[in-house]
Amino acid sequence: MKSLSNPAVKQSLATVLQVCMLCLVWLLASRLSHAFLPEIPAGVLGMFLVLAALALGWLPLSWCKSGARWLLAEMLLFFIPATVAVVQYPQLMGSIGLRIVLVILLSTVLVMTVTSLVVDAGYKFEILLKRRKRQHGVL
Repeated sequence: MKSLSNPAVKQSLATVLQVCMLCLVWLLASRLSHAFLPEIPAGVLGMFLVLAALALGWLPLSWCKSGARWLLAEMLLFFIPATVAVVQYPQLMGSIGLRIVLVILLSTVLVMTVTSLVVDAGYKFEILLKRRKRQHGVL
């Protein structure tokens, strides 16, 4: 039991549990998506479920922070199947490769732009909320 008192072991165990919790949220979202909202991908629905739980205070940020950080750090692993597909079908890349590359570049720029605008708007909204709390004397 001494190894469980080690902070590094505790952090690793917390990360694994948080990743498992996020996977369970994705499974729940997948079931909900298939049953009620087939036009919404399970990943998007799961993201909104986690966001709503965080916003409502049902899910403290500390319960998913290190797991989400690990998943983002290892995101490249999730793109390996796409890379294998490109390697397996070089004739596809030769015939329409330029169009695919342009679509990938354009979509990446669009996603990064929209993400930056949303993060900026969220930051400004958070500052506005803090200012209102200070004006009303509530900290």
